[in-house]
Amino acid sequence: MGQTSKPTPHPTPLDDDPLDCLRLIRSRRVGPVTWHRLVAEHGSVAAALAALPEVARAAGVENYASCPVEVVRRELAEGRLAGARLIAWGEPEYPSALCDLPDAPPALWVKGDVSLLSRPMVALVGARNASSLGLRMARRMADGLGQAGLVTVSGLARGIDAEAHAATLATGTVAVQAGGIDVIYPEENAGLTAQIAEKGCLLSEQCPGLQPQARHFPLRNRIVSGLSRAVVVVEAAARSGSLITARTALDQGRDVFAVPGHPFDARATGCNILIRDGATLVRHAQDVLEAMGAKVLPFPAQPLSGDGPIPEPTPARKPLADITALHNQILSRLGPSPLAEDQLIRDLSLPPATVTAQLVTLELEGRVSRAPGGLISRLD
Repeated sequence: MGQTSKPTPHPTPLDDDPLDCLRLIRSRRVGPVTWHRLVAEHGSVAAALAALPEVARAAGVENYASCPVEVVRRELAEGRLAGARLIAWGEPEYPSALCDLPDAPPALWVKGDVSLLSRPMVALVGARNASSLGLRMARRMADGLGQAGLVTVSGLARGIDAEAHAATLATGTVAVQAGGIDVIYPEENAGLTAQIAEKGCLLSEQCPGLQPQARHFPLRNRIVSGLSRAVVVVEAAARSGSLITARTALDQGRDVFAVPGHPFDARATGCNILIRDGATLVRHAQDVLEAMGAKVLPFPAQPLSGDGPIPEPTPARKPLADITALHNQILSRLGPSPLAEDQLIRDLSLPPATVTAQLVTLELEGRVSRAPGGLISRLD
């Protein structure tokens, strides 16, 4: 599932002026990775800032000037006017979950309940053009996780993101914005953004007033996954930002869960690909809690709430060896020529429910195909 990357080690700059932290990251050609490297090499933010012009000159950049102090003072004023506060790297309230990232944001603008950043979090992400079933799944999943004591994190996009935030306003939600902390995007989420600012937490590494561009969304996604113990993907196309978030999570050493979908639904393709590639299949919040329970918190004593009853914990699963043997049995009976499902069940002499359940799994994995009339053929 990937190994957790460690940042270039350097002394935690508790004594550095947040103004200097902001000046260094806002300086030309300085990104988060470079910021951490410079601080590690020079021992403090102030020393790195002082050395920056000479570092640039050695790299062949003449007449280099660090970000002027007036620029960051203006940014601070704009952030405060928006009702936000700045949290710099090394300050007590900086999210500890981000500290193991090599590209951890050196400064974050935060608005709302900052204490949420110190609680265990799970990210819920998915399609913007989500289906009604996907929205319902996101709502129930988020509510169940929130009732269990987890804070949900997402990117405040339309669709799955917005549904997850709305479902957990009462239990804790963090929205990571691609643009400035005072920029509402998309505009249709204006009301939700105001509610999160009041009951949850808004967070951005960008300057106040910055309108998000395409390049800002992958940057936002690394924070969404970085804050989280795990990422749950509810619906995602084969090429989508949600898959980028999932793969970033794997690179960061986070767990990835995915909700399966019908193979013919393009909005489920990304989730099915993730499951094929090793992500844990989940159907509801209890599955996520079972997978994370030993590492996060005990299961809730009361049934999880939602817009319908959550099933009881599932019975003990078959050993993986038994499932693999059954898959091999099924596949050995199939070939390129379609075979009736009823005939397959008779040939295997197994309960219909057992065979049907594993056929669904094999179909999601892309190993069998269904045709009209209950005909099944092998694809690999």
